[in-house]
Amino acid sequence: MRTLIAGTVLAMTLIPTLAAAQKMVILTRHAERADGQATMTTGAGAPADPQLSAAGEARAQKLAAMLADANITVMFTTEFRRTKDTAAPLAAKLKLTPEVVAASQAAAMIEKIRAHADDTVFVVGHSNTVPAIIKALGGPDVTIGDSEYDNLFIYVPATKTLTRIRY
Repeated sequence: MRTLIAGTVLAMTLIPTLAAAQKMVILTRHAERADGQATMTTGAGAPADPQLSAAGEARAQKLAAMLADANITVMFTTEFRRTKDTAAPLAAKLKLTPEVVAASQAAAMIEKIRAHADDTVFVVGHSNTVPAIIKALGGPDVTIGDSEYDNLFIYVPATKTLTRIRY
């Protein structure tokens, strides 16, 4: 009987610990582009790959300062320079190497995020991919305007809680 009671008490004390091990996904759109365009294609129809503007570089630095203590252990970007450059200051500060997942591979991105159930994951995407990722993880519909670069989304899949912060 003592063993049963001890086991029950132990199980009850572990339940809050297991619930607290929820992963968190922090998502943002890349910072401002140097070409000043929200969307642009090359003559061949492929997306252009501009670097960040001075304002975009400053925003990337601000993001690194804001998230330096967020316990991020995994980072994902798309193949585009603007997502990589947005993540770079934070990656350097945390000594992480972001994993690149093609913007067109939404299902692969979702799989990779879900594979890190016990981690705080940071994703830098685009105005169309960030809302799609949130929705695929079970979150609500969100939109990001073409001229919006200041959205930071914090999503907890276990509770389906989404917080949107402007920075």
